[in-house]
Amino acid sequence: MSVIAKGLEGVVANSTALSDVRGDIGQLIYAGYDIDELAGKVSFEEIIHLLWHGELPTREQLEKLTASLRAHRELPQGVIDFLTAAPREASPMDVIRTAVSMLGLYDKTHADTSPAANRERAICITARIGVIAGYYHRARQGRSLPPVRTDMGEAAHFLYLLNGEAPSVEAERTLDVAYVLHADHGMNASTFAARVTIATLSDIFSAVTSAIGTLKGPLHGGANEGVIHMLEEIGSEAAVDAWLEKALAEKKKIMGIGHRVYKVLDPRAPHLRAMAVKLTEELGETKWIRMSERIAAVMKERKGLNANVDFYSATVYYSLGIPTDMFTPIFAISRTAGWTAHILEQLADNRLYRPLSEYVGPAVGKKVIPIAERK
Repeated sequence: MSVIAKGLEGVVANSTALSDVRGDIGQLIYAGYDIDELAGKVSFEEIIHLLWHGELPTREQLEKLTASLRAHRELPQGVIDFLTAAPREASPMDVIRTAVSMLGLYDKTHADTSPAANRERAICITARIGVIAGYYHRARQGRSLPPVRTDMGEAAHFLYLLNGEAPSVEAERTLDVAYVLHADHGMNASTFAARVTIATLSDIFSAVTSAIGTLKGPLHGGANEGVIHMLEEIGSEAAVDAWLEKALAEKKKIMGIGHRVYKVLDPRAPHLRAMAVKLTEELGETKWIRMSERIAAVMKERKGLNANVDFYSATVYYSLGIPTDMFTPIFAISRTAGWTAHILEQLADNRLYRPLSEYVGPAVGKKVIPIAERK
C-alpha cells in the first residue's frame, strides 16, 4: 500500500543548487553562503546574480546586471493602462498576478525558448514587478505615476515609486536587506508551483504567475499581513496575554509563529528583529515591537514555537510606512529572483512533475441509471 505524504511533507521532489533550508539547525543557505554571511554584506542585485549564476558577481558583472535591470523597468503601455483602470479596492497581489501575466503578451520573442532568451525574460520580470506594484499603489490613490529612474537600485526604486520621492539611505538599506532575506527559500509552495508550471514547457511568465498566485495565500506569503492585523486587533501591550490565552483556547493560528520546516529559530528572523527594533526606536513608536516580543516569548514558553520571518518583517514594513496590503507584494518582488532562478534550473534538466494520488471514491461497478429514473 502506498504511503501518502499530505502536503508532500518529507517528499524530495527534485535537486537544486540554489538554496537549502536546514530546519533542524535553523540554517538557510544560498548557493553555499549562509544567510548570516550575506545579510547586510551584499546587495539584492548581488543575490540575483548569485541565484542566477551560482556565484557572487565581480564588480564588472554587477554593473552589467544592474544596468540591464534598470534598462528593463519601463512597462508596456497596455500594462500601464490596466494598472490605472484596475479597481481601486482590488488586492495588490491580484493586480500584480494579472499584470505579470500580461507582460507575456508583449514578449515579441516568445518563439525563442533558448536559455539566453529565458534569462532575458527573467531580467524583464524581475525589473518590472516592483514597478507594477508601485504603479498600482499610486494609481489606486489617484496619484500620478512617476517616471521610472535608472539611477537607483531595486529597493530604492520601489520606495521611490511608492512615495514619489527618493528614500532615505536607511530606508533603502532596510528594504534591501529584507529583499536579500526573502530572495529564495528551498522548495516552498510558490517555488514548487513555478517549477511545476515551467516543467510542462509553458512560458516563464506563466510560471511566475503561478508562483504569485500561490504566494498570496495566507498560509504562505500573506502571513506577514496577518501579523499586523493581529497586532492591531490586540491593540496594546497590556492586552497581549489575555488575547493569546483566548486565541489558544479557541485553537486559533497565531500569525508569524512557527514554521513548517524550521524546528528552531528561523535564521532570517533575528536580522528582521534587529531592524524592527532600530526602526521603531528611531520613530519613537515601540509599541508594536514590544507587543511582538511578548507574543514571541509566550508562544516559545507555552508551545515551544519560534517567531518566523513574517513575524518581524511585518513590523519592519509597517515602520517604513508601507501599507499593510503591500507587504506580500514586497515578498513577491524579492522572491522573483528565486522563482526565476528555479525556473531556469528546472528547464536545464527538465522532467514533467506527475505525482500519483490514492483513489478513495466508491468501488468500481456502479451502473448508469437513465436520467428520467434518477432520484
